[in-house]
Amino acid sequence: MEAIKKSAEERMQKALAVMDKDFMGLRGGRAGTSLVENIKVDYYGTPTPISQIGSVAVPDSRTITIQPWDKKAFAPVEKAILAANLGLTPMNDGKLIRISIPPLTEERRKELVKVAKKYAEEGKVAIRNIRREANEALKKREKDKGLSEDDGKKAQEAIQKLTDSFVGKVDQALLAKEKEIMEI
Repeated sequence: MEAIKKSAEERMQKALAVMDKDFMGLRGGRAGTSLVENIKVDYYGTPTPISQIGSVAVPDSRTITIQPWDKKAFAPVEKAILAANLGLTPMNDGKLIRISIPPLTEERRKELVKVAKKYAEEGKVAIRNIRREANEALKKREKDKGLSEDDGKKAQEAIQKLTDSFVGKVDQALLAKEKEIMEI
């Protein structure tokens, strides 16, 4: 019973981490390497994160620079950034790829908030699926007479409390991200 709860908690923690990683890809008002680091580039036929093809830096709050180690990687990196649909336009000077982060328009901010809400909903769905799987495991254990009905109910209540706590964390993270995106 305790093992099922512990496993569910670990998996919920991972679902929260995935959502946080998705949130990092959404830009607020300032530049950050997390915007482009995980964009996959078709590098010699292999999808490779930009951070593994060159160095990514933020020289100021409105600029990201990428310096690919291989000269042949410039075009694929530019193509991948455009394909990522972040509203960013890379400029290549032969030595560096510069990305200027334009100030967000009100309309673009609202679009980003919608994307953030979608990521949060996906996180909640993942957490609820973990709850369902844990409850099914408890019911199976109850059927196999390895768990009394009362203990099964208590365990299900504990898993529900855990689920509520993680859904609350998702909501808090969403509120913080919304505030960051809407901040001018």
